[in-house]
Amino acid sequence: MERREAAAKLKVLVGQDLHALAKQYGITVCTPSGTVNKGWAGHVCERFLGLPLNSAQSPNFGSWELKSIPIKRLASGQLAFKETMAITMIDPYHVARTPFAESHLLTKLSKAVIVARIVGVSYAEPTFIHSVTEIDLHDELYNAVKADYELVQRFLNDPKCGFISLTGKIGKYVQPRTKGTGHGSTSRAFYARPVFLEQFISLR
Repeated sequence: MERREAAAKLKVLVGQDLHALAKQYGITVCTPSGTVNKGWAGHVCERFLGLPLNSAQSPNFGSWELKSIPIKRLASGQLAFKETMAITMIDPYHVARTPFAESHLLTKLSKAVIVARIVGVSYAEPTFIHSVTEIDLHDELYNAVKADYELVQRFLNDPKCGFISLTGKIGKYVQPRTKGTGHGSTSRAFYARPVFLEQFISLR
């Protein structure tokens, strides 16, 4: 399935509550013990497109990447991105030695399709598809993300810094920060900041 075809199919879901589809496909949103499956919305979209779940670092569909992000409604009524968007894990050996043009980051990000959904206060509340957006990096934005990536490379290749020095304070559009829970996490991943998402998704 090509990206344009899949994006067109997903746009049929705009305005629909994903909880109903999750039930239809047998995807667990929250277990009886209260544990939430954070990836459930993305899994619903994959099932809707007829795809098996895939956590490999290559794009889900071979040539493009499906992402699902939450949007919240503020007290003012305005919409805002609830969090940053996870892109891909950081393998320090690979990132330190790989040019941006050949990186997992670019492979994942440059051909992404983002499904944005409006969420409630809790996972039990309905979550409605807000928009489906095809992403392409080019010109100034490409160069800006490339600069963020190369900044991470400099940290990794600097003996005084290294992998442990990567934090969410780094990067204008894409940040490297801990992956997982707890202050003792040693994993890092690339995340797209809201300022990056705003380049493609209008919340007005």
